[in-house]
Formats: sequence, C-alpha cells, structure tokens
Amino acid sequence: MSDTGSPSPEAVFRAHGGQMRMSEALAAGLNRYQLYRLRDAGVIEPISRGLYRLTELPPIDQPDLVAVASRYPKAVLCLVSALAWHGITTQIPQRVHLAVSRRDRLPDLDYPPVQGYRFAEAAFEAGITTVSVDSTPLRVYNPEKTLADCFKFRHKIGQDVALEALQLYKTRCKIKPADILHYAAICRVENVMRPYLEAGL
Repeated sequence: MSDTGSPSPEAVFRAHGGQMRMSEALAAGLNRYQLYRLRDAGVIEPISRGLYRLTELPPIDQPDLVAVASRYPKAVLCLVSALAWHGITTQIPQRVHLAVSRRDRLPDLDYPPVQGYRFAEAAFEAGITTVSVDSTPLRVYNPEKTLADCFKFRHKIGQDVALEALQLYKTRCKIKPADILHYAAICRVENVMRPYLEAGL
C-alpha cells in the first residue's frame, strides 16, 4: 500500500498478472508519470509500444507473440506464422501474420513487425483455437484451416510455401483430410487443393 492507502503501482501490476497495456494501467488508476518512473527504476519493462510487464516475472519465451496477442486480442495468428506455430514449415516468418475480420482495422505495429490480412467473416471465424503463450491467450488457426488459408493466399506467400506445408503436415500431424476439405470449401479453394490431397492422402 502507498501512504494514501491505495495499492502501490507494483501491486496494481501484480493484480493484473504482472503485465498491462498503458490504457489498462491508466484505467486502473495509475498515471503516465508512475509508469515512466517504474520503467526508469527497472521495475517494469516495455515489451512493445504501450505494453509493460514486471521485470520480476520469468523471462518471456516468445515476446513477439505476447506483444501482438496483448495488443490485438481479437486477431488470429495465420498463414506462415501459424505454420511456424504448428511446426509445418521451414520458413522463418519475418513478420507476425495476423488475420482480422473484414470490418476491422488492419494491425499496425512498429515492433514486432506485423502483416495483417482481412478475412471474410466465415473464413475468419472458422478453425480458431486459443492457446497460452507465456500466460497470454493467443488465437491461432488450427493446422487444417491454416493449410486452406495458405492455398487461398498462395499468390502472396508463394505456392511453394503452401505445398511444402502440406507435405510437412502429412508427415508431422494426424492427417484429417475431411477437415482440410471443409476449410478449403469455406476458403473457396477446394478445387485447388483437392488434386494435391488426392495425390498423397
């Protein structure tokens, strides 16, 4: 407690799991001066623009994903970033790929760099799973939906990336051809994907 009887700034952070956006901290009663003082004293550290966490917490394994999940909780990890999450690509994403609904604004961050994609409503809502990254909820498309998305956006990410992902999926995952075709139909790439599926599944 502070001298006024209100919780200390550190206690406010701990009550929120040790991590807060500036907007959340301001809403919780802290002011910008307190945040900057905590930062300068080494009590909190910036993860990305406007996102802070207590330095006493264990190190973050995947700070980029924590940053985007905290800043854009409704967005979904997609395409090459989702392939990397599921371990079905040899690509190393240069940006964090995020899907948003067609009616939402595209994400824009200086760091980590992000690439946003607008998805039609049905395609956006399909195949989402929620995982935990360093205690932060992260929405990511399942492997089958991710494959369909990669074929949908093959002209942007490269058809070779989509085909490689399908081959790695066959060797590393429990194959679910019906699920792939289900998501392919939603993404309107069923005719594109079917020959590749029939050839190897």
